[in-house]
Amino acid sequence: MAIIPSDPTISPQKTLEIAALQRRTLAVLSTAQITGGIGTAVGLSLSSLVVAELSGSVAISGLAGTATVLGAALLALPTARASAKGGRRSGLSLAYGCAVLGSLISVAAITVRSWPLLLAGLVLFGGASAGNLASRYSATDLSPPGHAARHLSWVVWAATIGSVAGPNLAEPAERLGRLIGLAPGTGPFALALVTFVIGLAVVTSGLRPDPLLLARSIASPAAAPAPAGRGTLRTAWETLRATPAAARALVAIAVSHTAMVSIMSMTPVHLNHDGAGYSVIGIVISLHIAGMYVLSPLVGWLADRIGRLRVLVLGMGLLLASAALSGTAGPHGVAQVTAGLTLLGVGWSCGLIAGSAMLTEAVPLERRPAVQGLSDLLMNVCGATGTVIAGVIVGSLSYGVLGAAVAVMVTVTGAWLALRSP
Repeated sequence: MAIIPSDPTISPQKTLEIAALQRRTLAVLSTAQITGGIGTAVGLSLSSLVVAELSGSVAISGLAGTATVLGAALLALPTARASAKGGRRSGLSLAYGCAVLGSLISVAAITVRSWPLLLAGLVLFGGASAGNLASRYSATDLSPPGHAARHLSWVVWAATIGSVAGPNLAEPAERLGRLIGLAPGTGPFALALVTFVIGLAVVTSGLRPDPLLLARSIASPAAAPAPAGRGTLRTAWETLRATPAAARALVAIAVSHTAMVSIMSMTPVHLNHDGAGYSVIGIVISLHIAGMYVLSPLVGWLADRIGRLRVLVLGMGLLLASAALSGTAGPHGVAQVTAGLTLLGVGWSCGLIAGSAMLTEAVPLERRPAVQGLSDLLMNVCGATGTVIAGVIVGSLSYGVLGAAVAVMVTVTGAWLALRSP
C-alpha cells in the first residue's frame, strides 16, 4: 500500500519515491531488529549462569541483567546525540558497534575467567538493546501523519522473532563453539557477536538515504538541527516542558515499562515457590512475550485509528487487570497468573507503541532524537529500579502486595491520562 504524505507541496512523483523509501526503511530496520534481538536474547539467556559460575556467587549473578540494562540506559543519549548530528544510521551504528565490542569483551572475559571483565562487556552488550529501542523511532521519520504508530509497530513486532529464536539457539551455539575450540560458555556470545555484526552491516548499508536526514531536507528550513552547543539532555528537558503531550507520552511509556518489568521479573520466583516447574514457568513467560510483541501491528493500527491517548488509557486498564489477576492468584493458580502475564504483555505493547508515536508526533522534527533518547534512558532506568523494588517487596511482603502496588500506579496514571484527553 502506498504511503501518501499529506503535504500538498510534495509532488506526486516525490510522494511515490518517499513511499518506496519508507517501505525499504521499514524492511531494513526490521531485519536489524531481528538480528539484534537474536543476539540479545541468546546472550542474556546464559549471562547470569556464566557470571555465577565464574564468581561462585548467586548474588553476583544477578548483576548480569543489571549490567545489560545499565548499558542500554547509558547508551540511549549517545545514540540520540549521534542520530541528531549524523542521522539514524550514525546513531544505530554507534549502538550496534558498542554491542559488537561488548560481545568481544565478553568472549575474552569468559576465556580468561574474569567475571568483572564480563560485567564490563555486558554493559557494552546493552548497546544492542539501545539500538533495538532506537529502531522503532527510526521507523517514524518518513511516516505521513496518522501512520506513525503502525509503522513503528511493525519494527516492534520484528523483535518477536529474535526473542523467541534467541534462547533456543544458545545450546547449539555452545556446542558449535566447543567444536571450533572456543572456551566453554563463550558460544552464545560468539553467536551474538556474529548477529550484531550482521545488524551493523544491515544498518550502515541499508539506511541510504538516511530517513531522518531525508525528512529534514523535505521539511527544510523549519527542521534545522537543534542549536549548536545545547546538550541532548538539556534540549530534551526544554522540549518536554514546552510540550505537555510529549511529557504525558514519556510518563506513560515509563510507567508501562516499570509495571511490566516489576511483575514479570518476580513471577518466576513466585511460581517456583508455589511448586511450578521450569517447563511451566517457561510457558508462562513465553505467553507473556507473545503478548508483548505478537499483537503489535494491531495495537499500532488501533492507535492510529482511535488515537494515541485512548490506547494509552486502554493499556493502563490492561496493566491494572494484569496486576489484579496475577496478584490475587492462589498457590496453584498457574492459569490465572498466565492470563495476567499475557495481559501484562499486551498492556506494555499499548504503552510503548502508542506512547512512542505520541511522543514523536508531539515534538518538532529537529528535537525528536533528543527527546526520544531521554525516553529510552528513563524507560531503562525505571525498569531497572522497578526490578529492584519488586524484589524487595516480594522478599519482605508478598507477590500479592507487588500486584497491589502496580495496580495503584497504573490506575493513577490511567486516570491522569484520561482527564487530559481532548
